[in-house]
Amino acid sequence: MARVSQPDAAPAPPDAPAGSPFASLAEFVALPRVTGLALSPDARRLAVSVQTLDADRKKWVSALWEIDPAGERAPRRLTRSAPGESAPVFAPDGSLLFTSARPDPGAGGGDGAGDPRPALWSLPADGGEARLVVGHPGGIGGVTVAADSGDVVVVASAVPGATDAEDDAARRKARKDAGVSAVLHESYPVRHWDSDLGPDTSHLFWAGRLPAEDPSGAPGEPVALRDLTPDARPPSGGGDDPSLSPDGTLLLLAESVPDGPAGRRNRVALLETATGDSRPLVDDPLADVYAARFSPDGSAVVCVREALSSYAEPPDYTLLHVDVATGEIRDLTRGFDRWPSAPQFSADGSAVYFLADDDGRHALFRVPVAGGEPVRLTGDGAYSDLRVARDGSALYALRSAYDEPPAPVRLDPEAPLQRPDPLPSPGALGPLPGTLHEVTATAADGARVQSWLVLPEGASADSPAPLLLWVHGGPLMSWNSWSWRWCPWVMAARGYAVLLPNPALSQGFGQDFVRRGWGSWGEAPYTDLMAAVDAALERPDLDAARTAAMGGSFGGYMANWIATRTDRFAAIVTHASLWHLDSFLGTTDAAYYWEKEWGDPLTDPRRYEQNSPHRFADAIRTPMLVIHGDHDYRVPIGEALQLWYGLQKRGVPSKFLYFPDENHWVLTPGNSTVWYETVLAFLAEHVLGDQWRRPELL
Repeated sequence: MARVSQPDAAPAPPDAPAGSPFASLAEFVALPRVTGLALSPDARRLAVSVQTLDADRKKWVSALWEIDPAGERAPRRLTRSAPGESAPVFAPDGSLLFTSARPDPGAGGGDGAGDPRPALWSLPADGGEARLVVGHPGGIGGVTVAADSGDVVVVASAVPGATDAEDDAARRKARKDAGVSAVLHESYPVRHWDSDLGPDTSHLFWAGRLPAEDPSGAPGEPVALRDLTPDARPPSGGGDDPSLSPDGTLLLLAESVPDGPAGRRNRVALLETATGDSRPLVDDPLADVYAARFSPDGSAVVCVREALSSYAEPPDYTLLHVDVATGEIRDLTRGFDRWPSAPQFSADGSAVYFLADDDGRHALFRVPVAGGEPVRLTGDGAYSDLRVARDGSALYALRSAYDEPPAPVRLDPEAPLQRPDPLPSPGALGPLPGTLHEVTATAADGARVQSWLVLPEGASADSPAPLLLWVHGGPLMSWNSWSWRWCPWVMAARGYAVLLPNPALSQGFGQDFVRRGWGSWGEAPYTDLMAAVDAALERPDLDAARTAAMGGSFGGYMANWIATRTDRFAAIVTHASLWHLDSFLGTTDAAYYWEKEWGDPLTDPRRYEQNSPHRFADAIRTPMLVIHGDHDYRVPIGEALQLWYGLQKRGVPSKFLYFPDENHWVLTPGNSTVWYETVLAFLAEHVLGDQWRRPELL
């Protein structure tokens, strides 16, 4: 398809609404960002983490705020320190536990070499000063609390062979003093996301019931930690996502075990906290099993079963109900054509709540334990961090949508298709610089393709807006919630419309919709995207002569693929993208996952030959902006380097925005700002016809 020629004088984008923080990148990165939700046992207090810029504006730090569950009182800040606080969870006595690397006079918390590490802190229910309650040389990386007994288990990293915290600190110091950074691996993988695995690895430590604060204010004795997983070794460690039974006697965890010569899968294990003895509770050689949670009386467990994908079939998900005493397993969502996640029991144990993508939303569902069809409890929006009031009176969660950032909400435990108003919180925004619309298209094979369209203020038939196609990552996900990282409102504030389609491989539209793109990324996903663009451009308020395509991760792959298939777009931005599928497979942090879908490139190269964009590089004519971080181990930097060289040697107009210290995402305010500045400058040059303006700090 030939690119539509640009007009001689493109209309200038309209100004953003007065006072809109999206018109200024400095104001945008300073907006408060609400994460993590905790509910007190009496359901009278909510706590959230709120990220804001630090004093130097060089990083985001979290503080804890209290939210009134009734929505009557204004939010109140609870913590304040330079390192910040996160991961709030209430103990049965109403005290609020959290992790922080803040200093504590007279208490350890470093790694034996002077580096501050996160520790576990407690803020009393009646106010007062927070106190450090649990520290470890490897830092506290997580905590789970028994709902009835108040017993605590923490996650902390420990080096092999360490007998206690003192020995662990000494071993760390010895490596540092000797100048040793080498790691010896004996099994795959060797790194994950943006971290090298080893020599230390996560262990689960029993802390028991935390001591009460000394009335005199004197520092208490350090809590003695007992290692529940002394044999933990890289890469799997002691297990993930631990969850204590209400009485603290049992611990659930997702345990990584070998699956073939270089593969891994998860099973759910049950560990006795008194002895450290463990046994598999759900061990399915054909599935990953995880996200396990106890019923209120501790007699049952609910967990997610994810059928392992294969060359022929994508994964599929269901919820399992497991009797702890007998091991009997029942499928709670058999025949439910969506992918359930994050399950937990109702207050009386008679039902299970879960989340699932559904038609461009991330909805809350309820399914009876005794059997029955799941009922969708929420309408529009995306829900996370679900919390169940222990008296059964209400549910609480964070809700977001593409036109609303995350905010806490109160929900009825049984009413269907709710649309709750947000509770007052620090993350509220004023008017957005545009409007959100849902649009649909019909694919070549008749499938319905759902999209979100962000339309800027002032777009009309007389002044149509340029269109940006944004392709989501995953690929097994969907556009359904607010995104700070890929925020379309920054673009809308500058006059762009943003189309966010959910093509084949997107979840929330049924198993057959995923199958349409399985193993053939360049086929139905591509034609679905083009159908979505064609349908959107039928609107008179969008300008077909000024379009661009963008994407990150799988979306970056699709941006590359689009570049090899059409020159209809004036510019393409590709972030953290797959380019050469053969080389990607051998260098990513979890090659066994992708090989299940694509096969072995040496013995079964067909899917690589048909779907790898690098094989069609000669067809690229569209100017491209390549973006990548060097600490990206999911899609290693070699993908960008090969793509960049291929574009340069073919004379394709292109630029390469390189982040030496970022990973798959861009996580620091300064780098996030220049990311947007560079993308906007590149689009302005090629879509709007402006002169190229290099960002000042690059």
